[in-house]
Amino acid sequence: MCTRTLNRTIRSISTIAILTIFSSGLIANWPQFRGPDGSGIAAKEATPPLSFGPEENVLWKTALPPGHSSPIVWDDNIFITGLDAETKEFHTICIDRTSGEERWRQSVTLDSVEKVHGVSSPASATPLTDGERVYSYLGSYGLLCYNFSGELVWKLPLAMPSTHFGAAASPVLAGNNIILNRDDLKAPKLLGIDRQSGKVLWEVEQAPKSRAGAYSTPVIWKNEAILHRQDEVAAYSTETGEKLWTAVIRSSGASTPVVMDDLIYVGAWLNFGEADLRVEMPSFSTMLEKYDADKDSTVSHEEFPDDMIIAKRPEFGSNQGDFFFKPFWGMIDKDQDKKVNAAEWAGALEFVKSISSKDHGLTVIQPGGKGDVTGTHVKWQVSKSVPEVPAPISYNGKVYMIKNGGITTCMDSQSGDVIYRKRLGARGAYYASPIIAGNHIYIASNPGTVVVFQAGDDFKMVAKNDLEEMIFATPAVIENTIYVRTSGHLYAFAE
Repeated sequence: MCTRTLNRTIRSISTIAILTIFSSGLIANWPQFRGPDGSGIAAKEATPPLSFGPEENVLWKTALPPGHSSPIVWDDNIFITGLDAETKEFHTICIDRTSGEERWRQSVTLDSVEKVHGVSSPASATPLTDGERVYSYLGSYGLLCYNFSGELVWKLPLAMPSTHFGAAASPVLAGNNIILNRDDLKAPKLLGIDRQSGKVLWEVEQAPKSRAGAYSTPVIWKNEAILHRQDEVAAYSTETGEKLWTAVIRSSGASTPVVMDDLIYVGAWLNFGEADLRVEMPSFSTMLEKYDADKDSTVSHEEFPDDMIIAKRPEFGSNQGDFFFKPFWGMIDKDQDKKVNAAEWAGALEFVKSISSKDHGLTVIQPGGKGDVTGTHVKWQVSKSVPEVPAPISYNGKVYMIKNGGITTCMDSQSGDVIYRKRLGARGAYYASPIIAGNHIYIASNPGTVVVFQAGDDFKMVAKNDLEEMIFATPAVIENTIYVRTSGHLYAFAE
């Protein structure tokens, strides 16, 4: 047998062996944001601890540079990113899964760093691995590809995106193509990139959206890339980028969808989506009485109050996370004279009323179809306690979601019937998405509490684990270990 034939045979046997191991459940990697297929579900044999903390069940603890990207795992390698704001260095880091020691760190220095929301980070995108290489993305730079030894294979610099709060979408893999959401304010695009060479195979220009920001990571269903954008969910061919279908929904487009049992679950959230988020706006006569200091029958930019709320989020406490009117001055002051008159204020109130008249909701869509499938493929919607950022999770015939303030809802995944809605007792914002391991749901609050409760028809709290540091990243689970990134560290917890 010639060497070439022998090598081909060995590779074929190795591939069969790997596929056999995966199908048997003996090995389960966590290769992208939210793990296998973006589902958030660990291998059924996974048995991470239920109770853990800074002094309990700590296998190891490793300091990290700032960043909100989630850890990914392949064999004994953990990959994660971070950004040093002072030096403008973007780091891709490989950590030994067993010891927590840093194996290598590769960095690029940025010319400039995109502006992000005060609670966000430029390094929010989770890296991606195909088992041979790791791909790390930063809106301020582009896409980088390293092999598992830390050697740069290729790089794809991309223009700085224009967003309100920063680029947070993560790359995902579809066959041999990397799918990347570049949904910015001026020139939104979806890219298909060859994973071997870094060459852009196709790019789809999308309609600009007023609240766009490349927040949502695509999810793959068969040969379709499902993308949640502002006010729509759309599917694109992973091979050509052709737009296949669209479902129109009311949404800010921040939450990543999940596909399970050939249904798409999308957390479609709006600032005004629920009654407790809406604020009654004052009449123009009240505005003049309170703020027209020079009595010219208008409210100038200087007179306009900085603290007027257009939409609130009471579960945050105080006014943290509220939306204020003044940043939208350009939409109010139509004639740009730096004053708001009666007609302009009436237009602003009408705009707020039009937004407030429609609910948001956890929306379930049957994939497939052609063109606008809103009337035929949207199966059901639940419009209360909807997550703003965290993805929903579907498991064993039920779907779960978590709202800011720590309110979780369990629904029948086929009908949308609410089975229960409970407070977890861990308040504050929620940015990390829920994961499931060992028939338990793990949900991390931003203040740093990881709540664990049992999956099923009845709500059963199991543990509340305070990590004493803020959490933005979604945990990963491999075998008996859960990996949690806090604001300063990566923890490995195992009994």
